[in-house]
Amino acid sequence: MIFQNDFGRDQRKHRRKRGVILTTQGSQKLFAARSQTELEENSGKRYTLEAMSDRTGLSVDTIMKVLKCESGVDKQSLKSFFQAFGLKLEKDDYDFPQSQGDQVPQPPFNPKPPPEVPPEFPEGQVPLNSLFYLERPLIDTKCYELILQPGVLLRIKAPRRMGKSSLIARIIHQGDLQKYKTVYVRFYMAEKAVFQSLDTFLQWFCASITVELGLPKRLGDYWDELFGSNISCKIYFEQYLLQQIAEPIVLGLDDVDCLFQYPNLADEFFGLLRTWHEEGKNRQIWQKLRLVVAHSAEVYIPLNINRSPFNVGVPIELPPFTQEQVQDLCQRHKLDWSNQKVKALTELVGGNPYLIRLALYHIYHQRVTLEQVLQTSLTSPGIYSDRLQAQLMSLEQEPELLLALSQVVNSQTPVELELVTACKLQSMGLVHLQGNQASISCKLYLNYFRDRLS
Repeated sequence: MIFQNDFGRDQRKHRRKRGVILTTQGSQKLFAARSQTELEENSGKRYTLEAMSDRTGLSVDTIMKVLKCESGVDKQSLKSFFQAFGLKLEKDDYDFPQSQGDQVPQPPFNPKPPPEVPPEFPEGQVPLNSLFYLERPLIDTKCYELILQPGVLLRIKAPRRMGKSSLIARIIHQGDLQKYKTVYVRFYMAEKAVFQSLDTFLQWFCASITVELGLPKRLGDYWDELFGSNISCKIYFEQYLLQQIAEPIVLGLDDVDCLFQYPNLADEFFGLLRTWHEEGKNRQIWQKLRLVVAHSAEVYIPLNINRSPFNVGVPIELPPFTQEQVQDLCQRHKLDWSNQKVKALTELVGGNPYLIRLALYHIYHQRVTLEQVLQTSLTSPGIYSDRLQAQLMSLEQEPELLLALSQVVNSQTPVELELVTACKLQSMGLVHLQGNQASISCKLYLNYFRDRLS
């Protein structure tokens, strides 16, 4: 009996020591509330650990445990942390660490491992709940914080297949967590006829957003030929959409560089976005609008410097994955690789997130080995054949791009290209640019195109 009482005391001690940790939902909820409080009460500056300790009444050590989500704290501490930022701790906000310390220890056995989540095939946006979305911590976190600021404009730039759409989806999700209204406009979904007239385009734009917000279309009530398309569009937003919606609106605009092929339309539309952003600096109703604009290419069309949205707001560039990030992805795919293997794959595709995930997907399913991927040759592009052939077909539609890339792959030094050509090749992810000086972006493209464009 003494042994049992001692065991019970040990068991209770272990339970108290283990505590609880935040779930993903709880962590996001606390992060959003903390960011909002910092914005409203601390001029947008991050609270120090000491400041959070004063606010919550918890020790710095306890606060670090909560934020890291690695070791447990007692439930009351977590409750106090939530209350300090105006939140109520719900059941879904916390969980117990993996070890089952509150159960009576059993003899050693081989437990059944949890079901393994296979990687989804990499195409388009990475799903919000995917285990295989790799955050760029400094960039993602910065975007989540900025979208809480009134009238903000985020400009996300990166070549295709670098993760822009996946990041926009997560920024919009942060807006959803804040109970904001959110709209995601993908310009490539519009029919070509929409882009033939500024008036038609702006009415399509306003109608698309109205439908996403769940409001009835009332273009006829606000569109006036006397004022013209730009002013009519502004009036529609200001007097209808922003008046009808009490909450902030996060408006994500993806692939805006598809407008570059319509210079006159683009000049007017981008000038309108710049006007809305400037209005947000002075007028409260426009501060409700938070803009997220994504594009693949440098802006190569002439825009009035005072009407361009591409020289205001917060620029966000998505870099290629580093070797350390690729190692992280390998581990998520249950691949225990040496640094040399990770480096070889990273260098082959230049850290391109899509090309890396495509390789890891096929290797995970044992369709190819890393060695076979690395031996991708001129005659057999292997798992990348579809991607490479699609790139080649796009180049063949614009002979000047073929000629320019041929110069790049057959030169030992960077090649100076005409601005529009250089920007188009960069948007395709084929070259890196330093000014107008272009060099091939990775070994895969060098091997494939040098033979075909020689």
